[in-house]
Amino acid sequence: MTLADLHDRLLAWAGAEVRQPWLLEARRAWFARVGEPHDEDKSYELRMNGLLDHYLYDYRPDGTERTIDLFLRDGAEGLTTDERAQVRELGRSRRALFDVRRIRPGVVELDEVLGGARHEVLERRAVVALAKGDILEARLLPHEGTLQFSSSFVYHPREVRRAILKEARRLTEAAPPGQGPDADEFMAQLSRMALRLERYRNVRVESIYDFDAPQGRPAV
Repeated sequence: MTLADLHDRLLAWAGAEVRQPWLLEARRAWFARVGEPHDEDKSYELRMNGLLDHYLYDYRPDGTERTIDLFLRDGAEGLTTDERAQVRELGRSRRALFDVRRIRPGVVELDEVLGGARHEVLERRAVVALAKGDILEARLLPHEGTLQFSSSFVYHPREVRRAILKEARRLTEAAPPGQGPDADEFMAQLSRMALRLERYRNVRVESIYDFDAPQGRPAV
């Protein structure tokens, strides 16, 4: 089964009417954290895809098991043993902030900004405007021994690359011994900044990506 087929099967089950309360609660909590998009926002579709990724791969409707785990338990009838294994593999998806290290035909090489792990992503499409040195949030989906991008991205302007990397170093150095920084909160902060940048084009990008300014979770 292709990655797209697996995703569609999972989404059809998770999006059924009986499970709409799960999705609505996931949406409320997710957008409260990362900023809620409006229809007219340029990144609207990518951000809605990010919500669905969160709902399928990270959200825990019962507080314990993720949506994808509940699908394997309750909604995977008819799947073969191999297809169930593919779903379990999808459950190991990786959402992170990445630094584009290199782009070559069919492959994008990424370094995680926090932690430095390196990944090679199979990508036959041309990722719009992606270039070496770009910083972006993305989710990597494992499938049949490869990593592939999901359909959700948060792009950050090249002008603030150095500021983002500097803040990542500060967070890493400030983390308690033996622990890493809160990557989810850092990505949420950056996501809110990117959304504000879309809406306030007359404001200097450095003023929006100002890590010394008081933060929080203001409405955007």
